[in-house]
Amino acid sequence: MSTTASADGMLSAIERSGYYPGIIADAMSSAVGSEQVVSYFVHHDAHFDPGMEVRRHMTVLALTPTRLVYSHTDEYPADENVPDSRPQAETSTEAVRCARISTVAVTRVIPDPANYQRGVTMPSEIVLTIGWNSLRHLELCEADHGYTGAMTSDDVTMRISEAADGAEAVEQVLAFAQALSSTTSRP
Repeated sequence: MSTTASADGMLSAIERSGYYPGIIADAMSSAVGSEQVVSYFVHHDAHFDPGMEVRRHMTVLALTPTRLVYSHTDEYPADENVPDSRPQAETSTEAVRCARISTVAVTRVIPDPANYQRGVTMPSEIVLTIGWNSLRHLELCEADHGYTGAMTSDDVTMRISEAADGAEAVEQVLAFAQALSSTTSRP
């Protein structure tokens, strides 16, 4: 699948994921509005919560000529302590002007680097980090004479691996990162 496509291509990819496609498609359509989708990346992932329950989530990145539209959706189980509680999904979107994006960082993990062939060997894993200095992560630690800590940018970081997501997903995120880098390099 090409990541250089239309909004219809992005919506089809969301539908194929099978993860609350109506909710996510509505959120992305609303956030993108009437702008053309130049490139997109859809990532459906799962993780374990502290109780070792599987929790799914989805991240969608859409690039328009003027903005990066970012969506993240999580699911939450019914609260067993609340009568008549039902599962919930939470979807957030953020639209960022391309001129505000300060960082597009791509980390490539290359298997067997001694046999790397330029233009042929694909990374086995990609970490894509996009920064626009909107969110900050503050980590404080108690020290001998008070507190010490660090504040870091915490906008979007995604890890895509061939083993977990497939070779096609690795190719797609690289194509998206290249389109985003090209767009944000313009004055």
